[in-house]
Amino acid sequence: MDVDVFVAAHSAEWSRLGELAGRRRLTGQEADELVTLYQRAATHLSMIRSTAPDPALLARLSALVARGRSAVAGSHSPAWREVGLFFTRRFPAAVYLSRRWWIPAALLSVAVMAVLGVWIAGDPDVRASLVSPDEVHAMTAPGGQYETYYSTGPAASFAAKVWTNNAWVAATCLFLGVALGLPVIAALWMNSLNAGIAIGLMSSAGRGDVLLGLLLPHGLLELTAVFIAAGTGLKLGWTVVDPGRRSRSAALAEQGRSVVVIALGLACVLLVSGVIEAFVTPSGWPTWLRIGIGAVVELLFLTYVFTLGRRAALDGETGDVDRRAAGDALPEAG
Repeated sequence: MDVDVFVAAHSAEWSRLGELAGRRRLTGQEADELVTLYQRAATHLSMIRSTAPDPALLARLSALVARGRSAVAGSHSPAWREVGLFFTRRFPAAVYLSRRWWIPAALLSVAVMAVLGVWIAGDPDVRASLVSPDEVHAMTAPGGQYETYYSTGPAASFAAKVWTNNAWVAATCLFLGVALGLPVIAALWMNSLNAGIAIGLMSSAGRGDVLLGLLLPHGLLELTAVFIAAGTGLKLGWTVVDPGRRSRSAALAEQGRSVVVIALGLACVLLVSGVIEAFVTPSGWPTWLRIGIGAVVELLFLTYVFTLGRRAALDGETGDVDRRAAGDALPEAG
């Protein structure tokens, strides 16, 4: 092969390919031309490699074919952009769109905690049926188990332990919701029961304010995350019962992908609450300051969900993954 003749014969095509590959927008005719020129250039590259491997020409054609392939197939978004989209659109939109499930779950759970706490605090027989008087004293006395729990080890280690435990609880609510939501209801009940018992026992000892000073700094955000997980799990369970106009498999696939988005986002939320629980809750700071920090963080998170999430939802964001990552769906009869 005469390399010079070959280059002269095809250089116009290569120049045109480079021009089209560099454009951001193409007409339909130009897009077809781009594909054709890319295929020809790939063939030319193969011919040069096998018959006349000129290093300079190989480098030129390899770079051109790579640009053409990127323009034809489309390039992936940079990782930082995907992370930005996740936190500014997908995660808050998914949480916002699930609000009709997790807000009632939160209100009902808090009501159960309050009722149990008042009942246990005001009825000695109920307290006696739960734990012995000695155990009550060991848990509620100054320096007792409820207070020392938050300083049982190094703060960093405790934060990791708390985050792991809470992430596991949230994951249980999210992914086991597919079992008609029954495991989620059980998890919410146990969470409310344990909190109600603690509130009731400490209140009966006249130290309810101390307990709230220990629970609220981290508990506001932590419980919100658990309620979001529970509500999303219940929504997933209801999708099994009533998939709507979609097939059950398609509805579960879509909702399941949103569950994964929420799970990843809540892992970050629970990390923040774990850090607060390890470093703020057991600190010697005034109670008003510790609760104030927790309240500010909670307010920031809710503002994040109901501003960015609402805005993204109104723009059509559903919390589902990108269509390219979701895979193709089989057509369904309408």
